[in-house]
Amino acid sequence: MNDGADITSHIPRLRRYARALTGDISAADDLVQDTLERAWRRLALWRAGSDLRAWLFTIMHNIFVNQLRADPRKLAQAGELTGADVSHATPQEDRLILRDLSKALGNLPHDQREVLLLIGLEQMTYEEAAKIIGIPVGTVMSRLSRGREQLRALMSGIGAVVQLKVVK
Repeated sequence: MNDGADITSHIPRLRRYARALTGDISAADDLVQDTLERAWRRLALWRAGSDLRAWLFTIMHNIFVNQLRADPRKLAQAGELTGADVSHATPQEDRLILRDLSKALGNLPHDQREVLLLIGLEQMTYEEAAKIIGIPVGTVMSRLSRGREQLRALMSGIGAVVQLKVVK
């Protein structure tokens, strides 16, 4: 098995996810490059037979979270997703819908947006998303539910859904 070829086959998915996370093509390319560099340096730590895609996404998630911790301004920048990736071949109405969806995704809390992207965009299972983010499956399900509800509200023009506080 050629590990290098296997890693390169995941680059398009890594780029798509990185662009959705960062909202910036340049920052996304940097994130993918950092992910690939770290994966290549630590390839000996990957267990043959395990899911390489999940391993790469976990690396990307960890790098992104570390970058947000180091510079909290990046969280605000990541929330300002743009419609720059919208194809010019689509009709005007489709571009507007995609722009609105991108803007609504950018207004979601980071934890909800991340789960929505992994499950909705990358077609991962709840278990895979939980493993990548490092949270229980139940938390993935609740973040996904809250994120979808918030996204529906934002797309319908209702605005943000009021978050209930947990009372102990």
